[in-house]
Amino acid sequence: MRNTRLRAGSMGAAGVALALVLTACGGSGDAGSDADGTLKVWAHSGQASEAEALQGLVDQFNDANGDITVELTLVPEADYTSTIQATKAEDLPDIMEMDAPTMASFVYDRKLIPLEGIVSEEVLDNRIGGVKESGTYNGETYAVGMFDVGLGLWGNASLLEAAGLEAPVSADEAWTVDEFRTNLAKLAEVSPSGNAIDLGEANSFAAEWGLFTTSPNLWSAGGTLMKDGKADGVLNSAENVEALTEWSSWKDYTDPNTSGTAFQEGQVALTWTGNWMYPGFSEALGEDLVLMPLPDFGNGTKAGHGSWQWGATPAAEGNEEAAGEFLDFLLSDDSITAMTTANAAIPGSTSALETSELYGEGKPLALFADNLASACGSEDVTAECIAVARPVTPGYPTVTSSVGSALLAIWGGADVKEELDKAARAIDADFTDNNGDEDD
Repeated sequence: MRNTRLRAGSMGAAGVALALVLTACGGSGDAGSDADGTLKVWAHSGQASEAEALQGLVDQFNDANGDITVELTLVPEADYTSTIQATKAEDLPDIMEMDAPTMASFVYDRKLIPLEGIVSEEVLDNRIGGVKESGTYNGETYAVGMFDVGLGLWGNASLLEAAGLEAPVSADEAWTVDEFRTNLAKLAEVSPSGNAIDLGEANSFAAEWGLFTTSPNLWSAGGTLMKDGKADGVLNSAENVEALTEWSSWKDYTDPNTSGTAFQEGQVALTWTGNWMYPGFSEALGEDLVLMPLPDFGNGTKAGHGSWQWGATPAAEGNEEAAGEFLDFLLSDDSITAMTTANAAIPGSTSALETSELYGEGKPLALFADNLASACGSEDVTAECIAVARPVTPGYPTVTSSVGSALLAIWGGADVKEELDKAARAIDADFTDNNGDEDD
């Protein structure tokens, strides 16, 4: 029984999206490549600037390659993952995009094939550490991203100065968790709203946002989410209980930010979010905008990472050369730069990163690039590792839903240990039902 794979998104909406996709691709059973060299490609329809950049790259590729035609279908982001889950492997396109944490689930369902021998060694060798970490499963590469993301603490320099605080600008300077708690109280006194920080509560801690933004606290406290395919005794560890007890205490200083503009309008001094907010933040705050590392709970500051990636499906078998040509084009520095200029994401290749106007050495968002240079998996989190990938497991949807439910309850005042115990039991029960989520 694999019903847990279908929890992301509305299946009713997914069915509609799937029907639209199959219509665009020529009908069920015809999603893969055609004999005339047509490559079918699916991607999520997210930010308008991303979609425009991707369509521009597809047009550029088609203009330069007369023997290969790429047909791009954009699926609404809210339905994207569930659409892939609801589609049989034989009805998938040749190439598809996916969110990093879902990759292992698609490998388990035999909807992805290894990229070694399809994507060039030059491209694979040029990946930044975070992209390599989040695209690898069981020692093989199944996905490669054009970009990655970073998570940080953004501050309003004027309000920090009013509170008598200096912003830490490197991982070594990160506030300790005790300093962070004390500083929240100080900043609440000088913030117009009376609250110090926006933690993204409006995005729902029960969704992926909750796990993505709170798991760095667990890793920094010496805990993690799972080990060796088990959650009990790991997710509900003493380190995690302490970290989430601390996190829930910040509610006293947190602005719910229902307007979505509390930080931009100077109502709060801090916000806990990712690199994708930089364009709007920079426009609103100008020189008052500062980027800081997340607080250190004792095992060093940590941050999550992992974003949209590209992979090949079984439909590409027999047409690997064409699929490889297109993927190599998408993953070239020129294409990566075009995309990251559109979405302000972290370039996924080392050479594009070095020349980035935002993430290169000495640039405004270099902290995010520095974090990704010290990337690791969630089962081997050292003090030196900063950017940590979420668990690479086929059962990740269950991890998200179970941990998210616990976080929402904890934020509402529920007992931390009891909620983590329930989440751990739910995860382990699901993994047992699915034979440990191991490949067979």
